[in-house]
Amino acid sequence: MNQRELPPVGLGTMGIDDPAVIETALELGYRHLDTAQIYGTETVVGEGLARSAVPREDVTIATKVWADSLAPDDVRRTTAESLDRLGLESVDLLYVHRPVETYDPERTLPAFEELRDAGTAGGIGLSNFSVAELETARAVLDAPIAAHQVEFHPLFQPEDLLVHAREHGYPLVAYSPLANGRAGEIDEVAAIAAAHDATPEAVCLAWLAAKESVVTIPKASSAAHLRANLDARDLELDPAERERIDAIERTDELFPE
Repeated sequence: MNQRELPPVGLGTMGIDDPAVIETALELGYRHLDTAQIYGTETVVGEGLARSAVPREDVTIATKVWADSLAPDDVRRTTAESLDRLGLESVDLLYVHRPVETYDPERTLPAFEELRDAGTAGGIGLSNFSVAELETARAVLDAPIAAHQVEFHPLFQPEDLLVHAREHGYPLVAYSPLANGRAGEIDEVAAIAAAHDATPEAVCLAWLAAKESVVTIPKASSAAHLRANLDARDLELDPAERERIDAIERTDELFPE
């Protein structure tokens, strides 16, 4: 698993309850679907994938083991349950959702490696880790980190995590890239959107897509929003515009631990 295998814009599925949304997303060109045990959307993702004419091997499927199931036996058990809900024999990315509660790097990560070695998971992902926690994981894991998923939007920019991703050659997967519906309330983003006759949401996605080592997974349900998020890849911001967003100093973390 490396950055070339993750498209610039994938689909976050938290809150999606209709398999037809997944099927439509795949028809429109999405090739990265992100779910999690705690989202309750694995069945929806699996049904949408099964309905689609897009070959399974063309789609990166990612799920996450929740914080209460990170003891080795629970990792194995709940991953099997996730695969059953997804209707799959394997996932391409299996994440540690948060390094809290039952997480113990010396016990949790070897269990993930067992699943990777067995072909159940293509790569081991981490989510919501600090730099120190990433370094501990790197010391335990035999294989490189496949991806690190974190909250990243104009109001919350964890630059230390981006630096680490670039230094160690894995993609940073940005969730909540539209600031949970607040993109239009960000003055800098709104002004840049007006200059391009674009939406604030498109500006947020274009800003992230222009960053080295960053991919993003906005959630959308309607065909119009699904299409618009993909189209944002084609919006080009100039360096000054990107720097204007980079310089926003607010730190509004929407999903703290």
